[in-house]
Amino acid sequence: MDNQLIWKEEFNIGIKIIDEEHRRLFKIINKLFALGEEEKRSKKACQEGIKYFKEHAIKHFEDEEKYMELTAYDELEIHRRLHKGFRENSLPALEKELEREEYSPEAIDHFLAVCAGWLIGHTLTEDRAITGEKRGKWEDLLPEEELEAMKGVILRLLKNMFQLKAQVISDAYGGERFGKGIYYRLVYGREEDDKKWEILLVFEDKILINTVGKLMGVRSDTLDIILMDAARYTACQFVRHVMSHYPSIKPYEMVEENLLSYEQFHEIFENKKPQVSLLFGTEEGYFSYCVFAPHLVGSGIGVPLDAANAMAEIGKYLTEKEMNKKPKILIVDDSVTIRQRIMRLLAGDYDVSAVGSGVSAIRAITLDRPDLVLLDYEMPVCDGIHVLEMLRSEKEFADIPIIFLTGRDDQESVKKVLSLKANGYLLKYLNPMDIKKRIDDFLKVK
Repeated sequence: MDNQLIWKEEFNIGIKIIDEEHRRLFKIINKLFALGEEEKRSKKACQEGIKYFKEHAIKHFEDEEKYMELTAYDELEIHRRLHKGFRENSLPALEKELEREEYSPEAIDHFLAVCAGWLIGHTLTEDRAITGEKRGKWEDLLPEEELEAMKGVILRLLKNMFQLKAQVISDAYGGERFGKGIYYRLVYGREEDDKKWEILLVFEDKILINTVGKLMGVRSDTLDIILMDAARYTACQFVRHVMSHYPSIKPYEMVEENLLSYEQFHEIFENKKPQVSLLFGTEEGYFSYCVFAPHLVGSGIGVPLDAANAMAEIGKYLTEKEMNKKPKILIVDDSVTIRQRIMRLLAGDYDVSAVGSGVSAIRAITLDRPDLVLLDYEMPVCDGIHVLEMLRSEKEFADIPIIFLTGRDDQESVKKVLSLKANGYLLKYLNPMDIKKRIDDFLKVK
């Protein structure tokens, strides 16, 4: 696969030592991407290449932290924690996948895509914050020792309550959608002040079906009202057990609980900074545990649940969840204007999400398979051709329909697009209603 990461001017943060090392890491990833299929099947060659990347990445983290020490950068400890999380959580999880898949070309490409995505995201957010241009997203996280203790508590509870073997995938989960999810919100407060704790739990459906459902003797592969109500009480117990380990939280009582849509859940992440945002991988699927500080909690999100309305609201939630199933469309374009324009155009009839890069597209598709991808043909770093090749090489994703978005309509460009085994192409400058009609027609036929 001929993937190449293209260095973009916006990746330069203006600090020479850091910019040079970022470019070097890009080159190493490009060399690994450039390995032929036969070389990728050579376990030893891949192990050496990945080891080389890891050594450089870890050395870069050390150099970056030294620079921040010299400049007395205020957010040094946050940076250290993010580096540590990638080094001690994300990389080991990816390496386990490589071993499990016996260094298949697909597993290698997934490893590289995740590493490239992390590098780009970290460069554009936390590294950019070093220059004072913007604030980092993770500056309000709990102190590291408290977060580590909470991870340990949650891992033990997942094992004891749900019989789930789990590992921490990320301690900076950004609210991305994964699979068919249940989004559950609990709010805790106390009478003497207006401070509250807001806790969000995300379960893939299959976790609840294969844990709580099995304990109840349920043999269905879908959620129903009884199972959801049982899962709700189990989730409350889970949170109480977590909170019991923190004396400062004990005076708080639950004052509200809600079932959220993904849009409501994502809006919280858009508007607030989490204090805890953990993503766990289990053999039954993903699970996330997120906490927002008392003074950051909003109000009026979802319908409050209580003994009188819980069963009715759960039934309504599951019915709407089922009835509101719409074809999922992922828009991939590096232009914010294009993404927003197409999202507004399609949002009424489809479940639409959007990402701004090819690497982010691979991650989004891995977590939540769409029914159609609208893919920008020309993007920096990892363009539409590379994304298409990666998806077509993965058996699980090879049949996902992909329509290229392009601004070119000359004969040579059109011929090249059609030769790539995409399902079609759309010109970005078409009348919006023409774009909508073509997508509608395509999905009707499909």
